Amino acid sequence: MDTILIVDDNHPICQALALMIELHGYQAVFCHTPEAAIEIVTKQEISLAIQDMNFSRDTTSGEEGKQLFYALRQLQPNLPIILMTAWTQLETAVELVKAGAADYMGKPWDDAKLLNSISNLLSIYRLSQQNSQLSRIHSERMSAINGADLCGLIFGSGAMQRCVDLALQVARSDVSVMITGPNGAGKDKIADILQANSPLKDQPFIKVNIGALPMDLLEAELFGAEAGAFTGANKTRMGRFEAADGGTLFLDEIGNLPLSGQVKLLRVLQTGEFERLGSHQTRKVNVRVISATNADLADDIAHGRFREDLFYRLNVIELSVPPLHQRQDDILPLVKHFIGANFSLDKSTQQALINHSWSGNVRELENVCKRAVLLAQSPQLTINDFGLMTLGSPNQVINARVQVPLPQQAVSFPETEQATVMCEPDKQRIEQALVDYNGVIARVAKSFGLSRQALYRRMEKYGIRVTK
Repeated sequence: MDTILIVDDNHPICQALALMIELHGYQAVFCHTPEAAIEIVTKQEISLAIQDMNFSRDTTSGEEGKQLFYALRQLQPNLPIILMTAWTQLETAVELVKAGAADYMGKPWDDAKLLNSISNLLSIYRLSQQNSQLSRIHSERMSAINGADLCGLIFGSGAMQRCVDLALQVARSDVSVMITGPNGAGKDKIADILQANSPLKDQPFIKVNIGALPMDLLEAELFGAEAGAFTGANKTRMGRFEAADGGTLFLDEIGNLPLSGQVKLLRVLQTGEFERLGSHQTRKVNVRVISATNADLADDIAHGRFREDLFYRLNVIELSVPPLHQRQDDILPLVKHFIGANFSLDKSTQQALINHSWSGNVRELENVCKRAVLLAQSPQLTINDFGLMTLGSPNQVINARVQVPLPQQAVSFPETEQATVMCEPDKQRIEQALVDYNGVIARVAKSFGLSRQALYRRMEKYGIRVTK
């Protein structure tokens, strides 16, 4: 149970505050002098303090409260402190809030406001304590793993720790691994960790984003092509499989691979053999394949869009990366990494970042941090710097790109064009977007944050045709 310290020279005020606090499930302890408060914090585990600013008769300067505040901060730097006084000096309030005071209230206080502040501050305090503990556990576990290379991955959650542990265990083998999870969650980082800790770490590591490759060049990119194999092929091209021979090939967005490419990929996984486009010469490679997808491949298999035999070849081991909203302990460590040592966060901003849904996951978080640093007016970032105050609902995706707000008279576009979509568009959404934009592929692709080639690939996958 959280223990709250009340420091006030007025005994009835201490009793009233203690009663209210205990009625709401907290434990209260109170005293009447700064000396007693310092002794309590030294000897007991205190989660939050509510302190008066004046303790001597006829004193209203607030100097006693300032001295107590700084003494408590020295004893316990992360302790949330709510300042309370009947004599409110604006300059003193500003000074102490800048120095780390959690809140500043006048007497008589508002019960609802005070309880809400206590609840929010204790949530942040508990989270910071948990993060510190997780960081210690993480450091101990990492020191126990000889030579582990985490490739700069920042995390503090148990969910990511389990994913990393499994990745390090699997990295030592040569089996195929499929990494699943939503867009922006960090699947490419897990692939980097697999490679960096494998026996093939000094061998080629080739990355291919299947969704970004033009459909008509996909097979040439993967398997190579002879000169003259297609229009514009003026010289022999080595494919990604040949480039990765002896090492590792990372196939991102594997769910977007068309069926013709799936057949050839299955053959390479089974035999190591393939032919370049326009050639009858069979070539042989030894490549470890890591794949990643944000798609529901089980549904694609059921609807004939993905080969079941290929799925089992790729998915010998599955590493699932949870969405960011399921790993809240990762949020503040990531934010601190993205904003750098020159910036800090106030308490309310920390809570807002923790509570946000992060539909764009780590990628969205990184982008809003870039925005905050770019637009910040001071080293202490607030919720306004991150732009989270403009969210209409927890699931609304905004600030996907760093941008300065346009003036009110700026030309507006349909809602689907104002936000960068952070999840994989399904058939129904693509068809609706084609209707909204009158079949203009460039505008539909832009509304989903895709290239035109990537959109065409998804349309082919779902059997969508544009009629004019």
